[in-house]
Amino acid sequence: MGIRRGHQAGGRISARLARPRLARPRLLLLAPLLAAVALAGNAPPVFSYAVDSAASTVSAKVGFLGLGSKTAGFPDVSGTVRLTPDRPDRIDLDVTLDARALTAPDKVTLGRLRGEKFFWVERYPTVRFAGDRLALTTDRKGTIEGELTARGVTRPVSLAVTFDKPPMTAGRGEAITLTGTTTIDRRKFGMTAYSLVVGRQVNITLKARIVPD
Repeated sequence: MGIRRGHQAGGRISARLARPRLARPRLLLLAPLLAAVALAGNAPPVFSYAVDSAASTVSAKVGFLGLGSKTAGFPDVSGTVRLTPDRPDRIDLDVTLDARALTAPDKVTLGRLRGEKFFWVERYPTVRFAGDRLALTTDRKGTIEGELTARGVTRPVSLAVTFDKPPMTAGRGEAITLTGTTTIDRRKFGMTAYSLVVGRQVNITLKARIVPD
């Protein structure tokens, strides 16, 4: 009996001594979480904005008959913008146009632009610009490098931009107005029709009001 009691007591003591060792795996599991929290605390701030559709528009102007021009409008604009003040070269700009809402100065032009020889809106209902690199030349002007997708074709595009206030120092609660311009060759997007009547170069202007998201 004495031997058994000795064994039982020894077993209880051994179990007590072994219990604290279980805490080590738990601490090891917590270590990555604590490290992630520390890194998140040191992450640079990011300002997020949404495009104010009611106060934003895009226009596309093209030469016509070598004498004048015609302008199409895209009144339905949506998108987001993300800026990192600590990294002024970094931007996440994503703007989408509803090509089905396209406007034109007359019914004939409107029908052609919405048709398959140009934007083919039934098959490609949106036009999208995605920019990921910003090169500021002043505190309010610069260039956004990205890609334009129209009629199912994606091409690199440089957008010259002007902000109504310095975007990297504007407060979190302030709206910003962005104006961007670029010129594209419509043929590179599969719009090759009426080459003797309609110019190749299309001048695009984006006017967007972005509000804190």
